Amino acid sequence: MADPSSWVLPEKYSDDLLDETGAKLSKSEWKRRVTQASKEKKLAEKKARQAAAAAAAAAAKADKPAVAALDDDATEETDPTKYFENRVKAVMAAKARGENPYPHKFATTIQLPAYVAKYKDLEAGEQLTDTEVRLAGRVERKAASGAKLVFIDLRSAGSKVQVMCDARNFGDAFQGAMNAVKRGDIVGIVGFPGKSKRGELSIFPTSLRVLTPCLHMAPGTRTGLKDQETRYRQRYLDLIANPAVSDIFRTRSRIISYIRRFFDDRDFLEVETPMMDKLAGGATARPFITHHNDLNMQLYMRIAPELYLKMLVVGGMERVYEIGKQFRNEGIDLTHNPEFTTIETYQAYADYNDVMAMTEELLSGLALRLTGSYVIGYHPDGPEGPEVQIDFTPPFRRISMVSGLEEVLGVKMPADLESEEARLFLLDQCRRRGVECPPPQSTARLLDKLVGEFLETGCTNPTFICDHPQIMSPLAKWHRSLPGMTERFELFVNCREVCNAYTELNDPLRQRELFEQQAAAKAAGDDEAMFVDENFCTALEYGLPPTGGWGLGIDRLTMLFTDTNNIKEVLLFPAMKPEQARGGEAAAHSTAESMSTTN
Repeated sequence: MADPSSWVLPEKYSDDLLDETGAKLSKSEWKRRVTQASKEKKLAEKKARQAAAAAAAAAAKADKPAVAALDDDATEETDPTKYFENRVKAVMAAKARGENPYPHKFATTIQLPAYVAKYKDLEAGEQLTDTEVRLAGRVERKAASGAKLVFIDLRSAGSKVQVMCDARNFGDAFQGAMNAVKRGDIVGIVGFPGKSKRGELSIFPTSLRVLTPCLHMAPGTRTGLKDQETRYRQRYLDLIANPAVSDIFRTRSRIISYIRRFFDDRDFLEVETPMMDKLAGGATARPFITHHNDLNMQLYMRIAPELYLKMLVVGGMERVYEIGKQFRNEGIDLTHNPEFTTIETYQAYADYNDVMAMTEELLSGLALRLTGSYVIGYHPDGPEGPEVQIDFTPPFRRISMVSGLEEVLGVKMPADLESEEARLFLLDQCRRRGVECPPPQSTARLLDKLVGEFLETGCTNPTFICDHPQIMSPLAKWHRSLPGMTERFELFVNCREVCNAYTELNDPLRQRELFEQQAAAKAAGDDEAMFVDENFCTALEYGLPPTGGWGLGIDRLTMLFTDTNNIKEVLLFPAMKPEQARGGEAAAHSTAESMSTTN
């Protein structure tokens, strides 16, 4: 028998052909073996070609310089502490190289909102390569697409644009420029305008420089910054992470501008009055107390500018207004902040009917200017709650306070509301109806609690609650046709007070009597009652003309027109409890987690 290892399949078949074992090889088996041998030969040749190609490619790659990967959001360090350390090291390294990581100036040629408005109508794929623009803003997002293309979202002044960083426009500086930029950095860009092939407005930079590095890990814009404590305490982070927040404050600014123009156009003069005084007057509220060292004098932060403004009317400034801060040392809740903004106006030779008509004109016009309609949608329980429709179409509904309360309660009030009988009657009504009124349980406070529970709660659309009792209104003039009442109104919208106004009391003798009643109430424990202001009484003795006075809360009005149910949302830096009250370590962790939120 032949050696099997030396046996070779013949190219031609013969009848006496034997296989490697010495057995007769059939013609069909021979054909099968020939076909199999042909396949194996072709497969071996293919593998040889592939190996040769791979070797050639490896040799070619070895001859080329290595291209480092581009950094983007996906490759960021995720530990906030390490991220900060790395960025500080990068800044220090730049300084060691003699570079300035915080340049003094970057000359822009156009702001981002104007850029968007100017070039938004370009055609898809169109590029104005001969037009140089210089833009600056904060990097909101950064994403690499291969080794030669990086997409950046740039935000500034409420607008956003795409930055298409193409290596062909940079030359050798591309890799270093791109890896130097991180999310949150403020950058300056020189380039040309255009649109991507998909039609997105972009800027195509020829150079890009970090103007201010963001050392901390910026919150991501896709998920936003959700922790309320961090949002309010570090509003700058809120504005970076939640661009829509800035829209609230732009609307606030528009509201103030509209109100200012409204009164300027009616020949009112804007003035400023003291923020601190020896007495806290002009409203019933608990004041903040401070001390003037040089004068060794206790002073009060103002709770209202009213008395000073009326002194100006006495002096001949017949139409005045002031937009400014008031300070009241009271509770903090969804609609109250210790520091808040109001406008107060005083118009000689007007009464509360004139001021009521002015209020309707102002607020209905403001609604139309801001929204294009007299009817606005509002979510009193937050964005997840039901929406209510608020209609600012004039004229607004009017309710006379005492008669309206009598109608709702189904009772008849005592005629003399300043009597002890009236106080006991109101106290009994509060107890019967489960309305709490902490001491001191004065007639004015009891009335205020009942009105709040049974009248104000029905004022979703703008409603004037009018004709307050004199005992509640020490600065308002008595009513011409309702004994014991005053010519006063409060405007309520969505069940919250927005305005307060009255025909001003200008009888100095009667004003002094009412101040003395307030002083007695303060001595009895009502720390919101007024002092006797001799300086104001003296001014009245020189003659205050018939005057209509009016005040409006800017913050609550802004809440309505920005659909927010928390006053902290319309204050850039609201009053907050000290960090220790949150439990220090937990607060720190909350902030760190907010920092590490990614896109």
